[in-house]
Amino acid sequence: MPDTVLYELSGHVATITLNRPKSLNAINGELRQDLNAAWDRFRGDNDAWVAIITGAGRAFCAGADMRDGEGSVGVFEGTFWEKPTINSFESGLELFKPTIAAVNGHCLGYGLTGALACDFLIASDQATFGFPEVRLGVPTIVGAIRLPRKVDWADAMELLLTGERVSAERAREMGLAWRVVPHDNLMDEARALAERLVAAAPLAVRATKEVATRTRTMSWVEAVRFGETMRIVAGATEDAGEGTTARAEGRPPDWQGR
Repeated sequence: MPDTVLYELSGHVATITLNRPKSLNAINGELRQDLNAAWDRFRGDNDAWVAIITGAGRAFCAGADMRDGEGSVGVFEGTFWEKPTINSFESGLELFKPTIAAVNGHCLGYGLTGALACDFLIASDQATFGFPEVRLGVPTIVGAIRLPRKVDWADAMELLLTGERVSAERAREMGLAWRVVPHDNLMDEARALAERLVAAAPLAVRATKEVATRTRTMSWVEAVRFGETMRIVAGATEDAGEGTTARAEGRPPDWQGR
């Protein structure tokens, strides 16, 4: 991976680090392209079961790099009207492996949208959160879709419509941050969570997350039928057989992701 985004695999845990610390990891065209490549790499790597995303230096991500114009938005293929809008992880790339945002500092705009896309958000007690777009004269789009699905309406509107920042503790009160930890313990806490996640069968985890994700917009009957279909799919894997055998033999399972 290029230097703007670092990708490290340790065991089954991939760590993706935004690496423009002098620019507070603001997203320009190059970082956008490299970040998309990092998520694609994680999604396609059979040995990578869980991802942690964080930032180098004193910021997680300060949002879009305003000096880069439209480059931070990324590339959209197609004609003006038919352009797809899902061109990145935070805008809806389907990814059913578990993801953890380890927010080490300022988490603004695109940065907060990306953190919201993760399953878990662990914040340093020095982190701040906000959507400053309306104070720059532009609307928040994907963040405005994601945030009200995570927190109460008024809390979402406070961030989206004032453009103000909130502390890590206020973010936890809102339900935006799952946990707030001392700054120096942040990555240890994220890695500890990742190790808990990789102890489970990776394909069963992905099937479970996919059921949880897709059924939010289904009727009850459709949701149950989809879930039972996924049960059959996951039950046919080698890992499902390994789980049963390991329990019968009284030993830890040896998951292979197959």
